[in-house]
Amino acid sequence: MSYEYERVATPASGLRLHLNENTAGCSPAVIDAIARLTRVDLASYPDYDAAIAACAVRLEVDPNALVLTNGLDEGILAAAMVALRDCSPDNRLEAIVVVPAFDMYASCTDAVGGTIIEVPLRSGFEFPLDDVLDAINERTRLVWLTNPNNPTGQSIPRQAIARIVQSAANALVFVDEAYVDFGGTTLIGDPLLREFPRLVLGRTFAKAYGLAGLRAGAVIGDVDTIRSLRRVIPPYSLNACAAAALPAAFADTSYYEWYVGEVAQSKAILYEQLERLGITYWESDANFVLARFPGGGASVAAALAARGVHVRDRSHDRGCADCLRITAGVVAHTREMLAALEEVL
Repeated sequence: MSYEYERVATPASGLRLHLNENTAGCSPAVIDAIARLTRVDLASYPDYDAAIAACAVRLEVDPNALVLTNGLDEGILAAAMVALRDCSPDNRLEAIVVVPAFDMYASCTDAVGGTIIEVPLRSGFEFPLDDVLDAINERTRLVWLTNPNNPTGQSIPRQAIARIVQSAANALVFVDEAYVDFGGTTLIGDPLLREFPRLVLGRTFAKAYGLAGLRAGAVIGDVDTIRSLRRVIPPYSLNACAAAALPAAFADTSYYEWYVGEVAQSKAILYEQLERLGITYWESDANFVLARFPGGGASVAAALAARGVHVRDRSHDRGCADCLRITAGVVAHTREMLAALEEVL
């Protein structure tokens, strides 16, 4: 079986609530920073010192304990390359993926020759700690965890992550914190990150900071482990616009806090209205809400799209039959989506 990222059609117009993007756009300070770039800046290889320093300050980590990546996707690929570099037909190393999950974990594992071991979430999307522990063996070299999960929005208990890291002595444990800005608890500053050098955290600046189009992310962890990732990442993987944008985005904390607040309000509105409509949903620590439309998930998504509102049909994911994932962004956009949903229903 081969794995690849599911490419989603990009609508020409309408309300994009299907890719968990920042629906307000980036901070105006980012536009100003990019506008200050000169012709010479764009003709030169970028310097990352300012971006690295700003990221380290914002995340409160040692600059040597992080590596900037071209979107978090590049960090995921780098982790797969480092953890599974010794794979061969005679030495099939394994990566555990708790599913449903972001497609890139399996596709990157497959691309470097690793074997994917899928461990499904339990009923009600409960985290399957015992099943993950049972799947760990002498061939396990990588464990992918999403915290909060995509597409469920559920957080993994901290103690569950600790048990996995303790049990997977030969494996890199990659905790993807792409959505932690909106809820849950980061492991940055947690003793686990100091005690276990094989534990790394992935962060993206696409969601809360609105930089999806610039492609910027980071991986954080033990200095030596990060050095091993840095070796397989191209030296100039971030473009000059992304390098200029990061310090500006991190400095505008009021804009960041405003948008995170909009997401929290949008989720509360979604919970209230979905409950009123009799639709099952799961409270989320991310910037989206997963809801189930029994017997009609795909048709509801299509009807919303016909009205210019795009949500993500996750029906093909394990345990997500008839489920739609709805991005929670600016409150006005959430109300627009709900008005269209009422028409459809």
